[in-house]
Amino acid sequence: MRLSDFVGQEEARLGLLLNAVDPRCGGLLLVGGRGCGKSTLARLFRSIIPAGAPFVELPLNATEDSLLGGIDLEATIARGRRALRPGILSRAHGGAVFVDDINLLSPELTALLIESQGRGAELIEREGISERRECRINVIATLNPEEGDLSPHLADRFGLCAIMDDLTGPADRLEVLRTALKGAGSRDEPKDPAVERVAVARRLLASVRFSPEAMDRIAEIAEQSAVHGHRAELFHYYAARACAALEGSKQVKVVHVERTVGLAYAHRRLLPGEEEPPPAQGEQQRDNEQGENAEEREERRDRRESDTDNPSGESRERGESEAQRESSGREEVQPVGDPFMVRRLAFRKDRTKRKASGRRTTTRTDCRGGRYVKSLLHSPDHDVAVDATLRACAPFQQSRGRKEQLIIEQDDLRFKQRERKTGHLVLFVVDGSGSMGAKQRMTAVKGAVRSLLLDCYRKRDRVAMIVFRKDRAEVVLPPTRSIELAAKRLAVLPVGGKTPLTAGLLEAHRLVRRTLRNRPWTRILLILLTDGRGNHSMTGLPPLEEGFRLARLLEEETYCDFIVVDTEDKGNLVRSDLALKLAQTLNARYFTCETLHSGQLFDMARTGFI
Repeated sequence: MRLSDFVGQEEARLGLLLNAVDPRCGGLLLVGGRGCGKSTLARLFRSIIPAGAPFVELPLNATEDSLLGGIDLEATIARGRRALRPGILSRAHGGAVFVDDINLLSPELTALLIESQGRGAELIEREGISERRECRINVIATLNPEEGDLSPHLADRFGLCAIMDDLTGPADRLEVLRTALKGAGSRDEPKDPAVERVAVARRLLASVRFSPEAMDRIAEIAEQSAVHGHRAELFHYYAARACAALEGSKQVKVVHVERTVGLAYAHRRLLPGEEEPPPAQGEQQRDNEQGENAEEREERRDRRESDTDNPSGESRERGESEAQRESSGREEVQPVGDPFMVRRLAFRKDRTKRKASGRRTTTRTDCRGGRYVKSLLHSPDHDVAVDATLRACAPFQQSRGRKEQLIIEQDDLRFKQRERKTGHLVLFVVDGSGSMGAKQRMTAVKGAVRSLLLDCYRKRDRVAMIVFRKDRAEVVLPPTRSIELAAKRLAVLPVGGKTPLTAGLLEAHRLVRRTLRNRPWTRILLILLTDGRGNHSMTGLPPLEEGFRLARLLEEETYCDFIVVDTEDKGNLVRSDLALKLAQTLNARYFTCETLHSGQLFDMARTGFI
């Protein structure tokens, strides 16, 4: 099939043509669902780049050795010194690298690939070898949002992005069928006119100049889009210039700038699948009514506090109690707060070997698919480190009487220690009693959980949520990666009733034990949001004593870290600070309610575990 024969997807085809004309356009990311032709179109890029330019496909199971190059054993033995064999980047120099489903490629390899494209060189630092090789490549990649997203900072490294929609019209479907059948039945097809068009544009590119109006328009679009950094306008500049060359114009005009704005900004504004769906009419009306009721309750509390002439702690405590009784007397469902883009969440590395699966934290692994970080004298895995073994045996070759082949003994063997990324379980234990309904605190918590779930989904983490209220605790969100399921559960989460803190901690302990029994060595982060005022007992003991006993039991769990967020109103003169004591018992990081809002909860998790 020729690029000119591809049906529809004009913007995606334009993105390929622009990168073929000028590699400084920064590569192309094709985003779309199943069956829209992403991979087929990307492979057609091979036919329009200059003759002889390499087109290399990067498999998802590639390793760092295959990407950058590894030790060439034959050359090392023959020359008596370490030598590198070329990797995929070296073979693709002057051409293109194609990655199908780049969101499924490991983040480390994705970063190496895109950084090499932007730098124009690959840096190799390994096994005592330091080398810099020229690497001029274009990265053409596909992404299916249904299978996960690409992190924003990596997506921003792509110069252009095209959103590909399904062709649903009968005429388009018929044209696709005819084109596919025609291509399957013929081997000799005429030359693609796009090839000559690209060749002419490449020769014209050096003489293309920008008009002042076009330059002003690029700066204006960048300012209006409010994107981070300056990559957008730089890649937009190169794309508009290549577009003018494709049309045979020696001057870039505003029309060329407008024609390429979608390609330059599609992935920097919002990737598909991240848009918040508009609420249903009934849900929106309910949320509005709840917001009005909350405002009325807040005004009544303010009037009560302003009417009293006694500012003592007793009076303020009485107002607080009345507000809590009013909230706990009936249930209400507060809306989910606005989601936000979370920052990088990292955990401390430990020395435990795991059967790792995920994209979050680096850990040692007992499989051979991880990254080789150093050599060991002994290892039960028997994964021989050839480079370290050669270095160990080299000084003894003369004394061992070597003539041709290396003489390696058992004591010379060195073994690889490997690392790879592992996933986590982020467990929220939320106080859903009546006190959480005051001042829309649950709205902020819901927004934070929603945002953290989006980040965990990208990193292949799991998230769970436990809510305790009335006389019981319930796992309202079992361990999951499903954004849709989490959004539904969070949206209908009510507040009201007593505070069975003990039940919440007990249910959290059970979930932690089940997780570690079914998935040993899982890293768990438990975030407890409560004021610590447990008032419902399960065993007949005083509620507070019962809660602290369970906290001590939880603190003994391996691979489990804790954060306590105190939801108590610290503006009162009389404060209990029970959540602070609970945090000390759990050996957890502690934060007050004043530091908690939907934009800070994630920062707490991040700063506590870097």
